[in-house]
Amino acid sequence: MIFGRVKPLDAILATAEKKSLHRTLGWFQLMLFGIGCVIGTGIFVLTAAGAQKAGPGLMLAFAIAGAVCIIAALCYAEIASMIPVAGSAYTYSYASVGELLAWTVGWALIMEYAIAAAAVSVGWSGYFSGTFLNEILGVQLPAWLAAGPLVLGGAPGGLINLPALIIALLVTGLLIVGTSESAKVNAVLVLVKVTALTAFIALTFTSPDFDASHFNPFLPAGVFGGFGSGLGAVGAAATIFFAYVGFDAVSTAAEETKNPQRNVPIGLVGSLLFCTLFYILVAAGAIGTIGGQPIMGPNGVPFPTGSEELARQCATYAADQLPLVCSNEALAHVLRQIGWSSIGNLLGIAAFLALPSVILVLIYGQTRIFFVMARDGLLPESLSRVHPKFKTPHIVTMLTGGAVALGAAFFPVGKLADISNAGTLYAFTMVAVALLVLRRRDPSRRRAFRVPAAWLIAPLTIAGCVFLFLNLPYEAMLFLPGWGLLGIVIYFAYSRSRSHLGRGIVEVVDDVAGEQTMVPIEPPAG
Repeated sequence: MIFGRVKPLDAILATAEKKSLHRTLGWFQLMLFGIGCVIGTGIFVLTAAGAQKAGPGLMLAFAIAGAVCIIAALCYAEIASMIPVAGSAYTYSYASVGELLAWTVGWALIMEYAIAAAAVSVGWSGYFSGTFLNEILGVQLPAWLAAGPLVLGGAPGGLINLPALIIALLVTGLLIVGTSESAKVNAVLVLVKVTALTAFIALTFTSPDFDASHFNPFLPAGVFGGFGSGLGAVGAAATIFFAYVGFDAVSTAAEETKNPQRNVPIGLVGSLLFCTLFYILVAAGAIGTIGGQPIMGPNGVPFPTGSEELARQCATYAADQLPLVCSNEALAHVLRQIGWSSIGNLLGIAAFLALPSVILVLIYGQTRIFFVMARDGLLPESLSRVHPKFKTPHIVTMLTGGAVALGAAFFPVGKLADISNAGTLYAFTMVAVALLVLRRRDPSRRRAFRVPAAWLIAPLTIAGCVFLFLNLPYEAMLFLPGWGLLGIVIYFAYSRSRSHLGRGIVEVVDDVAGEQTMVPIEPPAG
């Protein structure tokens, strides 16, 4: 049977114990890990794009995306406390709905994390070139070195995005050195980022430019922009959902967490609540001071973000009158507009310093998915080798970092966020399905955290994810099944015949201890 290969939970936990990653992370580091990824892209990079889709309704969009993520986080928290191993939604699906669907989840997560990391690298490049080089040092980076040529649906680009390429490679090197060292750097970057955004909130809410009339009309494009349009408050929520993927990466760290049954749920839910509140406050401060109305087309519908039409409209404004929706450094731009140029530049520097923490968590999460899939035999097992000195999966980290660097060098940030979201929403949906299956199939297994009203929360998670997926632009919705079809071909051509579970064994090779253990299990049907 195609759907008959369900990996026993006892085998998953035994495998992780035989070949495990070093446990160094506590609940506070996990919260910082989540905050490090969640607070970043959506505020520093996607605020302008979200405002162009929803206007002041961007605040509602953050609330919608945050609500979907919080209920999904509850599902993650229960399963992560029950199965405290690396692999996230992939491992949870393997233990509930079987190998084929688990493969599709892992394949989607590989795409999600890699594209997201490339997109954030491009966003970082904008702050590096605009604030650090141009505003601070007075150096103008040549256009052909500041953007890639493959601008999807927008104006012509350059030749290569050199800063994005370099930052992706630097973060990859840090991750190879070690998780503990990476977490310490991440903690410093989170402090910089939260301090900068707190200052932004204080300055904008107390500014004489803050005017309630800027919020009217609150929903210029409506709540629903239309199926496949990506517009309106829900369309904006589907886009800025990209900024919430960090909490999912927290669950991938379960195997490197001390007392994961207690610390993983705290890290998941705590980081989400903190970040959602910050998102809404920062959006309110930005819109309240300089406004955030979208630039409308002749038919009364906002121009698409990243389009040539929007770029032409933005080019008609003087630099000191540029609307929020036209800025590549939205928050620094807001502070400059209200007379805080020096602090605006400092905030731009904060983004320049802090966004690498987002790239770090995304590449980290992607490599851990690769690591576990290789450990299960679904990908070449050489990918699961652990470095004898650094205790990190160095081979897969180098491969991932190289792919992210190439994507960042040649592609833009705009459409990539929506494409990444498609994979994320699929993974979240499957986690909710896994929760329901495990509640029924294995009700007596210890759960340090239990979702209250699971038979309500899990279906709400599924409905919320499907709802946001259907409000993505058409091209993002179509990319996921295309990527999934490629994954299915690889699964039946390579992975299915090499699966440890399919061969009736769980083979554990400990590269550090030099031990090999064959754990026999009952071969599944099919």
